[in-house]
Amino acid sequence: METTFRIILQGRVQGVGFRPFVYREAAARGLRGWVSNNEEGVIIHATGPKATLEEFYHSLVGSPPPVSRVVNHYFEEISGEAPMEFQIVPSSRKERLNLQLTPDFALCTECRKEMLSPGNRRYQYPFISCVNCGPRWSLTEHFPFERENTSMEVFKMCPECLEEYRNPADRRFHSQTNSCATCGIAYWIAEPGGNVLNATDGSPFAKLAALLGEGHIIALKNTSGYLLCCDGRNEKVIRLLRHRKQRPTKPFAVLYPSMEKLKEDLKVSPREVAKLQSVERPIVLLSSKNYKGEACLHPIAPGLDQIGVMLPYTGILALLSEAFPHPLIATSGNIHGSPICFDPSDARTKLAGVADYFFEHSLKIVRPQDDSVIRFCTEATNPIILRRSRGMAPNYTRMLHKGAGSGLLALGAQLKSSIGFIPNDFLYVSEYLGNLENFEVFERFTRTVANFVNLFDQAPKALLIDSHPAYLSSLYGKELAQKWEIPVYSIPHHEAHFAAVLGEHQLFGQEKPVLGVIWDGTGYGEDGQIWGGEFFTYSEGKIRRTGHVEYYDWLAGDKMARESRLALNSLLERPDKAVRKKFTEEEWQLYRQLKAKNSLKTSSMGRLFDAVSSLLGLCDRNTFEGEAAMLLETASGGFELEQAVSLVSLDPEGNIPARSLVREVHQSLKKGKPVAQAGGDFIFTLVSLIFEKAASESIHRIAFSGGVFQNALLVEMLHRCKPENVKLYFHREFSPNDENIAFGQLMHHLNLIK
Repeated sequence: METTFRIILQGRVQGVGFRPFVYREAAARGLRGWVSNNEEGVIIHATGPKATLEEFYHSLVGSPPPVSRVVNHYFEEISGEAPMEFQIVPSSRKERLNLQLTPDFALCTECRKEMLSPGNRRYQYPFISCVNCGPRWSLTEHFPFERENTSMEVFKMCPECLEEYRNPADRRFHSQTNSCATCGIAYWIAEPGGNVLNATDGSPFAKLAALLGEGHIIALKNTSGYLLCCDGRNEKVIRLLRHRKQRPTKPFAVLYPSMEKLKEDLKVSPREVAKLQSVERPIVLLSSKNYKGEACLHPIAPGLDQIGVMLPYTGILALLSEAFPHPLIATSGNIHGSPICFDPSDARTKLAGVADYFFEHSLKIVRPQDDSVIRFCTEATNPIILRRSRGMAPNYTRMLHKGAGSGLLALGAQLKSSIGFIPNDFLYVSEYLGNLENFEVFERFTRTVANFVNLFDQAPKALLIDSHPAYLSSLYGKELAQKWEIPVYSIPHHEAHFAAVLGEHQLFGQEKPVLGVIWDGTGYGEDGQIWGGEFFTYSEGKIRRTGHVEYYDWLAGDKMARESRLALNSLLERPDKAVRKKFTEEEWQLYRQLKAKNSLKTSSMGRLFDAVSSLLGLCDRNTFEGEAAMLLETASGGFELEQAVSLVSLDPEGNIPARSLVREVHQSLKKGKPVAQAGGDFIFTLVSLIFEKAASESIHRIAFSGGVFQNALLVEMLHRCKPENVKLYFHREFSPNDENIAFGQLMHHLNLIK
């Protein structure tokens, strides 16, 4: 006896080949009915024997397409007439969106093989894609994910592509990004003024390789934004790129042509291999010790023992790597501090003084994204996310409870900006946007807010902002709240950090208390001081501050974040000649006077790392955020944990005695202790103080957030020194830095007793 199932599948189920997959599974079982995308995900009406339908349902949920992710599913028996066969019907949208959005996917193995096969009709066509790969979020105008809702709409499929699109047995059956050289995207090389260069052998990529080999810099329009590329073996051109891009020391990412070539040059762990080859295809930071390759490591990553590496993730990068099979600098196409360029006219204006040549194409980029960046430490299972963007944004994987917090829009922080929105049963967090102090980043931030509201066709019901009164995101939130006549709530910065990691691990509402260790550079404190080295306790539905880095003087405003020597000046009570030499006599007297009358204090752990880095002679001035701490981590790499010394204990109030700690590091140096061991002792002491704090409060669960926990040595030491009865919680889907603030604001508002 036959019946009909109505099946709903929610999650990452559009733009991933789910409807073709459903069609084939249904046809193989002789079922009748139809499948379609709608505002909630994938909807299926299937008619057949009940046992067959149940098997069909379990197959869809248990073995979905490779790049899909089903987070919610259900079925119900219904009545009604079914068609004589199974069909894919056009998408419909009657209500507001209630599904996860589709991120960009890396080029799949099958498409890469076709693109490199001379007999294939897509041979050397860089925009090859199928249901398993290709750009999605970067070219999406609206949802559901159909061609007419993307910037692919202007490219009408030729008869051969249309035949593939309609063929259930083809990998491109209902592939919304399907195209070929006949009907698809045009591409060319141009000079900065717009003059198009003709490739003599017909291959723009051979011409690009020749230009790179001659020492030129290329602005390459990829599918999610521009990259600036040059030969990673040529020290002169790397230094020229640094000069033109105004990026004196911040590390560059390196594009390797293949995993085989990468393994010849570097040691790559199985976890790192898996991430480098994943559909997200992020930049992965690898140890560059014992490097055997051609790349010029020092100008690529000055003073560091790690290098950010990625593999080709688009047809453009794959063809370029085939033509130029060497390590290639591939850094964001922008001037340092500005957002990544994505519009050709804008790119030519801004990058004309940086790039010698431009690789262009006719596909419109709707949503530009930087490359995501991750790293691993030896002891931790999950990677540390340094930047969450292409391939990772804009979804949060877990579905919320029905209707939870619908309409909340969180505007995040200032330095590592992102926004979060709950317009339905899902939570969305934008890609990394940047520092809002840059006008162009702020413009992109406001456009992203407008785009999210328009995409979901829903005005927010309430706004969440950081409690810092001068953050541009907070000021903009107050402005929007007045415009939309909705409430706005201020969330304390470091409580938002804590709430973010509690939310990721679903620790809200549980009886056992959690110690929060929230360490970053700066954040507005509830007492008017600048926080950044905080202990919190979550219990009984509330967050309480239970300790911090002892307050020390905040000198010269934001200059202190740029000059690590100022943090050392503030913390070291009895400086010697070596420390005094870091300042002119005039500077020394000026800062002495500032300290005498200063009332603004800080508990910043980030600046404490800066002070120790300066003390060890590693970095007196940061040319990019986190430079001093990164150099400290590198210098401490030879540290022997077995010889570690904990230099101080918590003070009677349960705070970290920062001045005493810096003094003890100073004494260690004076006694001739190597820099590596002195730096390692500093980090080991911090680890010891965390576990001392937990023990003093009889807490066995510790959660960590804040940019300081991007330090892999610190995270690894926490795992290695952890008492057996203690459990540690780190971020899994978000970066520990301020990118998680928007998510934390949402978690804080939804879960904490007001």
